[in-house]
Amino acid sequence: MKLRVSRRDRAARVGPELFLLDRVFDDCMERISLVQQHFAHALLIGCPNPCWPERLRKVASDIEVRDPGPLFAAAGGGGIIVEDSWVPEAEKYDLALAIGTLDSVNDLPVVLRSIRHSMRNDALLIGAIAGGETLPQLRSAMRAADAITGIAAPHVHPRIEAAALSPLLSDAGFIKPVVDIDRVQVTYGSLDRLVADLRAMGATNILASRPPSLGRAAREAAMRTFADAGDGRRTIETFEILHFAAWTPKHG
Repeated sequence: MKLRVSRRDRAARVGPELFLLDRVFDDCMERISLVQQHFAHALLIGCPNPCWPERLRKVASDIEVRDPGPLFAAAGGGGIIVEDSWVPEAEKYDLALAIGTLDSVNDLPVVLRSIRHSMRNDALLIGAIAGGETLPQLRSAMRAADAITGIAAPHVHPRIEAAALSPLLSDAGFIKPVVDIDRVQVTYGSLDRLVADLRAMGATNILASRPPSLGRAAREAAMRTFADAGDGRRTIETFEILHFAAWTPKHG
């Protein structure tokens, strides 16, 4: 997972692109406010914006910040987390938020079970994860590049489909899971501009078997395919965000 860490640290150094992540956090805060409950101990997994913990204090007394990237963790006043190997204290939190990191873990079911282990009875888990329909134009562009190289290589981390997330939450021990889909459309003047945004989100390829850098012909094919999907000036790209919420049982 070293590449995952380096991607997040790079985003922190260049200045993270937060328009999608802040949108998700705002949505989570709105949903939490509807619960009309003040929480004692909250866990925030993923903190690219150091303002988030202070905002969370409106709904929780104690905030623990964890991020896979050391720079984001430090800026948020928290610690580093490797979700796949995290062994948390049992029954510590009555609120957990997971924003923008669970889509890049190696074993999501294991991570969800670890989060469940860390939570008290009648506790709320809420967050967001990138869905399987994210970045269709980029994926099409990469297929065009692969057609030039003759190598079909993975370019993005596998993403979960909306229909699979609720059963995973249930299997991890949560109840009353709810999953909503938010498809955010953003226009880009070029493929390079999209990739720059993804770098600033820490969201570029972290696969161990990632393909080699594109040659000139493959790169031109990708850029042309992306541009052809638009109106001649800009191309609409879609980010599918899966918002989820679930509770732990009132009695263990």
